[in-house]
Amino acid sequence: MARTWDSVQEDRATGAIVGMAVGNALGNGYAFESEMTPQIQMRPGGLGPYEEGEWADDTAMAIPILQAISNGEDLLTESTMDRVASRWAQWFTTARDVAPAVAAVLAGYNASRGAGSLRAVATELYEARPSAPPGNGSLMRTTPLTLGGLEDPDLLARSARAYSHLTHGSPEAADACLLLNFAQRHAILTGQFELAAGLGWIPADRRDAWEDSITRAEIGVPRDFAIRNGLAVQMLQTVWSAIIHSDPSEPRFGDTLRTVIAAGGDTATSGAIAGGLLGARWGVSSIPLEWRRRLHGWPGLRDRDLITSVWQSLFGRPWPSVFEHDPFLQAAVPHPLDPHVWLGGLAGLRPLPDGVDAVVSLCRVGRDQSPQPAVAPEEHVSVWLVDSEDPAMNPNLESVTAQTVELVARLRDEGRTVYLHCSDGRSRSPFVAAMYGARLRAIPAIEVLRQIRGVMPSASPNPLFERMLATHA
Repeated sequence: MARTWDSVQEDRATGAIVGMAVGNALGNGYAFESEMTPQIQMRPGGLGPYEEGEWADDTAMAIPILQAISNGEDLLTESTMDRVASRWAQWFTTARDVAPAVAAVLAGYNASRGAGSLRAVATELYEARPSAPPGNGSLMRTTPLTLGGLEDPDLLARSARAYSHLTHGSPEAADACLLLNFAQRHAILTGQFELAAGLGWIPADRRDAWEDSITRAEIGVPRDFAIRNGLAVQMLQTVWSAIIHSDPSEPRFGDTLRTVIAAGGDTATSGAIAGGLLGARWGVSSIPLEWRRRLHGWPGLRDRDLITSVWQSLFGRPWPSVFEHDPFLQAAVPHPLDPHVWLGGLAGLRPLPDGVDAVVSLCRVGRDQSPQPAVAPEEHVSVWLVDSEDPAMNPNLESVTAQTVELVARLRDEGRTVYLHCSDGRSRSPFVAAMYGARLRAIPAIEVLRQIRGVMPSASPNPLFERMLATHA
């Protein structure tokens, strides 16, 4: 039976994965710095070193788990874990940096024994020092498991422990993974933050200690815990302290993520964990488009690939070759106020108008609808904007609109010719184009819409969009 998720839950589930990768890439440039710059932004550096926007080992190790879920594999079979372990071993041979505890386990990988070889080394290392507090190396990659357990909390609890034990024998490390996964699940399903959502799945003899750790995080500030956030417990405390002290009613993805990273310590991992939880609450629509535009990493993936994998994980089928056709076959037309911005629907992607070298998609694009001729991967940006007059379907509408307008303006400042499109060119593209024109000429957006209708007679933003245009001076 086909799975069903509403668009807001899909937004949040996508936000968990993209948020993890974005936070990882953002924090990566500040790893273990003693002093932070006032304004944290994407930059090259880290322990690799890495390129601007490139994710680190946290996301790299999460990718094989995400791909297994996306492919519909049974997470708890040994064959699936063998394939994940094999991919980790492949990555390990060329990895730019690897957490020391994880590297010690991966060095013992034996292809004939698969996941069992990793588990054996992890158990041996734990038994040699059972009282040592566990590191964050299994916590950093656990986010994708949330997608596999959205409908089945028992499966989620078992998966969190099974995949933690592949590199960390400590039960406490597995507890940390479980708590993060259940907090992300709770955020995706309910739209609320709650780190204690998984406490009922923690064994009774360790539950009080975890309740105390959560309480101390809520009393303290992120810097109290960041000094030792290479450890699993302190890592969760660093992230939770920042989140609990932010405004829970406002989608503060960027601000809260910067707070976590500014606390210092293992910022690549704190960014990944915070980004995954913040994205699960606020959605991919809350994540700055410029960060998503720069995002990339092993094994040669980008933002769009992560979105595809999440969709396949949620709905249990491959990304369609065609999501929807442009029923009106809206021809691409130049913006009346900027001839280097073209407007239209999906039909205008093949072929693109002459000279277009950047695409801003306000809808999904199927495999057989990708732009031709192709543009550079970082110059095709997907925006999460639902064509609905129900405000609940676009909880971050003002932010998404403002960021999309700024993105188009930035692309133009870089000398790009942009194709701005939605599915049929009727609602989303004229809406954003009108807001862009208002920014460009400092005139009312509703007046720009009238001019757009002069070249796109079918332009008809939905009532919510039109009301927003009417009130935008």
